[in-house]
Amino acid sequence: MRYLPHTDEEIASMLQAVGKNSLDELFSTIPEDCRCTGILDLPEPLTEWELNDLMDALSSTMAASPEYTAFIGAGSYDHYIPESVSYLLTRSEFVTSYTPYQAEMSQGTLQAIYEYQTLAARLLGMEVANASMYDGASALAEALLMAIRITRKSAVAISSLVHPHYRRVVQTYFEPTGYQVVELPRLENGRTDLSPIHGINNLAAVAVQSPNFLGCIENLHLIGENAHDKGALFVSCFTEPLAYGLIKNPGSQGADIACGEGQSLGIPQSFGGPGLGMFASKMEHVRSMPGRLVGQTKDLEGKRGFVLTLATREQHIRREKATSNICTNNSLCALAAAMYMASVGGTGMCELASLNHDKSEYLKQELQKTGFKIGFNTPTFNEFVVEFPKGFDVTYQRLLEKKIVAGLSLAPFYPDLANHYLLCVTETRSKEDMDALVREVTS
Repeated sequence: MRYLPHTDEEIASMLQAVGKNSLDELFSTIPEDCRCTGILDLPEPLTEWELNDLMDALSSTMAASPEYTAFIGAGSYDHYIPESVSYLLTRSEFVTSYTPYQAEMSQGTLQAIYEYQTLAARLLGMEVANASMYDGASALAEALLMAIRITRKSAVAISSLVHPHYRRVVQTYFEPTGYQVVELPRLENGRTDLSPIHGINNLAAVAVQSPNFLGCIENLHLIGENAHDKGALFVSCFTEPLAYGLIKNPGSQGADIACGEGQSLGIPQSFGGPGLGMFASKMEHVRSMPGRLVGQTKDLEGKRGFVLTLATREQHIRREKATSNICTNNSLCALAAAMYMASVGGTGMCELASLNHDKSEYLKQELQKTGFKIGFNTPTFNEFVVEFPKGFDVTYQRLLEKKIVAGLSLAPFYPDLANHYLLCVTETRSKEDMDALVREVTS
């Protein structure tokens, strides 16, 4: 009865309360042909220790296993997490807290979110950040809808170098709306071609990712100028916020909205989730911002307190006035990011970003020395594109057998980049790891 704790007497009492005589009668509204009437085909039960062994065996069959040396990023990055984050995050007052529906009873949660908002705004160079979104993809889609609300225009332009999954989410959000989504092509240098935006009427926003999906650093200042010349907002997207420890952040380059994925900030990869949608903007647009915003105030006795300054979900305000149905990601993932940023600090963020950049440059140069062609002659961060010879997929499989993941094939996302692979290096990859990869791909 470990997983079904109710006794027969308790079940009978509950059925009596709802006016039913049996469990079958309780589910009588379900058509018979939709019910499972036989015995479920399940394996025999296991002890706790046998189950642990089974899970270990299953995990060892996946390339995400710690036994593998992975040179793959593409929106999810392997970083060391300070032990302070792992320890503090497991404290019961953090782990068991959820979104603060009763703000007056959730001062600790609200203060933690307020600290996250402050650190996120500083990192992105923006004036105000919300309490977080589900992930980077939904944050971008919400940012584009926010731009439409602000400008009252009906078209958005999004770079084809924004993460492919993010672009698919944007299409899902926009398909039933009637708003126009235009994809901007790629230039030969691996950056976004802005020329098509000048032919788009009623343009609300231009969205560009930097570093983009190919690892190339975009000229955000130029993009912002072009967007503003069209009377549109500039939405700067990212998948690797650690980059802003080294390169100029979106706010300093004229972004109106900055959004993206915060998984790199103290959140394990965990087979693709959960993530952290970071979202920040200029203060003038704060009332159009989705999600929640925590603010600081004083109570009647003059003591500092925290409140939900803005709560734009339909549960809080009239549905027709709601700007989003996003419940926000707080507090645990946002709290992890706040702990990470506070633990690493501004100086540490700069040093860590430099280490990531330098390591990826080392691998890039070593591959060039062996005759491989680097895809784009543009500064990159963390990851870069390499063109391997035809038939490299055989080598790729051979490396997998040796527990080395040699990047991500770009052909499924960009058919014109066949034989091109996206390689990623973070601080978790050693010089020995990189040298081993170079030896293997040339052998």
